[in-house]
Amino acid sequence: MTATVRATALPSPGRPVLHPYGLPRPGRALVMGVVNVTPDSFSDGGLSFAPEAAVAHGLTLFAQGADIVDVGGESTRPGAARPPVEEELRRVLPVVRELAAAGGTVSVDTMRAEVAARALDAGAALVNDVSGGLADPAMLPLMARAGTPYVVMHWRGHAAGMQANAVYGDVVSEVADELRSRVAAALRAGMRPDCLVVDPGLGFAKTPEHNWELLGRLGEITALRCPVLVGASRKSFLGTLLADPATGQSRPAQSRDTATAAVSVLAAAQGAWCLRVHDVASTLDAVRVTARWGDDAATPGPVPPN
Repeated sequence: MTATVRATALPSPGRPVLHPYGLPRPGRALVMGVVNVTPDSFSDGGLSFAPEAAVAHGLTLFAQGADIVDVGGESTRPGAARPPVEEELRRVLPVVRELAAAGGTVSVDTMRAEVAARALDAGAALVNDVSGGLADPAMLPLMARAGTPYVVMHWRGHAAGMQANAVYGDVVSEVADELRSRVAAALRAGMRPDCLVVDPGLGFAKTPEHNWELLGRLGEITALRCPVLVGASRKSFLGTLLADPATGQSRPAQSRDTATAAVSVLAAAQGAWCLRVHDVASTLDAVRVTARWGDDAATPGPVPPN
C-alpha cells in the first residue's frame, strides 16, 4: 500500500506546483481556517456570530498557523435559508476588515458579487464561491476585473434543496466535467488562469458514498490542472462513519477533528493545494508530516552495490 501511494499519489519531482497568484507558498498543502459568522453553523452552533467573537476566533486561527482564514456569513448546511444581502454584508465586512488589518491572508466565503466586491475592498485576498459563479451572474465578471484568486466549487443548487440533486452515474467524472465547464466559463469571462482554484464540493448535493468516492479518486480532480481546495472538515459523512456502534448515533461535529486530519493527510498526498478546516492545529501537523513524507518519496534512495 505504501509503495502505491508513493508511486501514484505524491507529485513527481519534475511536476510543476500549481499555485494561485498572490497567496502564501509554504512548500506544503495550505491550511485554511474557518470563521462562520452565522447563527446556525453545523460545526459550532453560532459561537462566532458576534463580530467581536468572529475576529477573536480568526486571530486565534492565525496564531495556530492558518495560512488563510475564510470568513463566511451564509450557512450552506443542507436545508439552510439564505440571509438578505444586507445581513450578509453586516456579518462579514467588519470581520474581514479587522483580520486583514491584522496582517493575515483573508478569504471571503460568498456566492454574491456585491459581498465579494465589498470584502475585496475591505482587504480580502481570495473569494471562495461555493456556487462556482452559478448563483450570481455578476460574480465572474467581477473576479475578472479584480484579478484576485477565486475558488470555483462544484454546485448543483442552493442549500434548501441541493440534496435532491445528488444523482450521478459516475460522481467523479461528472463533478470533474462540471468543474471543467465552470473553469472554462471563468476564462471566457476574462479571469487569469493562475487565479483559479477548484473544489469538488464535498457534501454539496453529495451523499456520503459520493464524498468517499471523490476523496478516493481526487487525482481525477487535480488532473484539471487547477489547484484543488478540499473541504471535508467535520462534515456529516465523517460523523456517519464514526457513529456510536451501540446506538447508531452520529459522532458530534466537534468530535470529528481527528478524522478530518486523516482526510487532510490523504488529500494532501493526492496533490490537494489547500485544506479548509475548523481545527487548524491538527491539520497543520498532518500536512507538515505529509510534505516531509513526500520529500523522502521524491528523493531517490542509495543505490545498492552490485
